[in-house]
Amino acid sequence: MPATDCQGSSAATFTNFGRSILSLRRDQVHSMDTIHPDGASSHELELESFQKNVAERISGLSSGPDEILSLSWVQKLLDLFVISQEEFRMILFNNKSLLHRAPMDRLIAEYFERSVKALDVCNAIRDGIEQMRQWQKLIEIVLIALDNQRTFCDGQFRRAKKALIDLAISMLDEKESASALNHRNRSFGRNNNNSSSRDGSSTHHRSLGHYRSLSWSVSRSWSAARQLQAIGNNLAAPKGNEIMATNGLAVVVYTMNSVLLFVMWALVAAIPCQDRGLQVHFYIPRQFHWAGPLLSLHEKILEESKKRDRKNACGLLREIYQIEKGARLMNELSDSVQFPLTEEKETEVRQRVQELSKVCEALKAGLDPLERQVREVFHKIVRSRTEGLDSLGKGHGSD
Repeated sequence: MPATDCQGSSAATFTNFGRSILSLRRDQVHSMDTIHPDGASSHELELESFQKNVAERISGLSSGPDEILSLSWVQKLLDLFVISQEEFRMILFNNKSLLHRAPMDRLIAEYFERSVKALDVCNAIRDGIEQMRQWQKLIEIVLIALDNQRTFCDGQFRRAKKALIDLAISMLDEKESASALNHRNRSFGRNNNNSSSRDGSSTHHRSLGHYRSLSWSVSRSWSAARQLQAIGNNLAAPKGNEIMATNGLAVVVYTMNSVLLFVMWALVAAIPCQDRGLQVHFYIPRQFHWAGPLLSLHEKILEESKKRDRKNACGLLREIYQIEKGARLMNELSDSVQFPLTEEKETEVRQRVQELSKVCEALKAGLDPLERQVREVFHKIVRSRTEGLDSLGKGHGSD
């Protein structure tokens, strides 16, 4: 569903004030703040810097050299979260005395609750990365069969064909996999009349099903779509009185909540995971520096998901599209070959093999760093939550 600007009471609150977020703070005198020549305190500048930094990073995802939804782009998306999370952690650390006061205690507790839900998304994404590694192995079988061959023979194409069909099956939505498996057996059913072939097919069914059932770290009933909705549930821009009562920290928490939701949503959009769904609303007032770039990225990803050749994809990652396209073309080509190959057909085969080789190299180079970053995001969230809850506990204890 399309991202929209917030039109509710929160947006009206921003409009009625007719002043910047920071100007709300400048109406109050804080003797402990260092006052800079422009009238802004060090606290205000810290909050303003956080907003601008987040905006710049999100803008960089739209205008940078990396193609949107590519492996390198997703890595930069995770960099955005890790760096923003670290700045957020430092702001909380510098304002420990405010964390246990209402409404800040409620706002920060709600953020930590959302971040816990994001941990499950990280686990599901790591499972999706592992699934992509299985696709890489199947592509490597095709390359071993067909790459760097002086001449081609029927046996090489049979081996490549089997790997291509297994690849296509493994990239299907799980609900479609059973019928696809039946189709695969018909495709290789020349000897299906004998019991040994049927036993082999049964073993293949069980082994593929066994892998699928054991590969997920989240439960079988877990849903990425429902988890995203839970993270975004009741997320609204802070009201003026909340901004005043928290010395502007409510804005920082809202910003980090929005970054968390967007990053998790984009990961689910890009990487295969259980029960994907992109039906998440982003209600963000345009007054925030980062609102425009974030809403623009959200719209671009939604547009990508609506393309005819991406609607039923298991993930919007560019490399997944390249795998699907390359495997499909190679599969169609292998169906049409007759031996001996003509020079034209042999050239086409080598071209298709080269395309698969490129995407295989991209997976080799990108999947391990991506998994390390997802793990880092997981640990950053855990660390921030532990430190935050510890500060809240100490604050209440001192009362």
